[in-house]
Amino acid sequence: MLRFAADENFNGDVLRGLLRRNPTVDIVRVQDVGLSGADDPAVLEWAAVQGRIVVTHDVTTLTKHVYDRVATGRPMPGVFEIRPGSGIGRAIDDLLLLAECSHDGEWEGQVRYLPL
Repeated sequence: MLRFAADENFNGDVLRGLLRRNPTVDIVRVQDVGLSGADDPAVLEWAAVQGRIVVTHDVTTLTKHVYDRVATGRPMPGVFEIRPGSGIGRAIDDLLLLAECSHDGEWEGQVRYLPL
């Protein structure tokens, strides 16, 4: 199963619903690992070291930093960007599908926009 890191402003309702539907999903909030207030490059570096795909609603600034990492050959397990207003249930469904049906390394260097 994939491992996720929820960025600081990730919707808590999605996070809680995801864990209610499948308590074995491995997801941590960046603020729970000492990255509260950290900038995007720091969050992406931590996620890469930990082998975690970042889940975010930040469709404006994070993507640039992801592609900067990829362009310089640094590891980037992937990013799933959930468009604001896409619906909590749909976000949960898509994240569960990706977590349960993807292989480790499948999303390396990629940004995927949800809903699917």
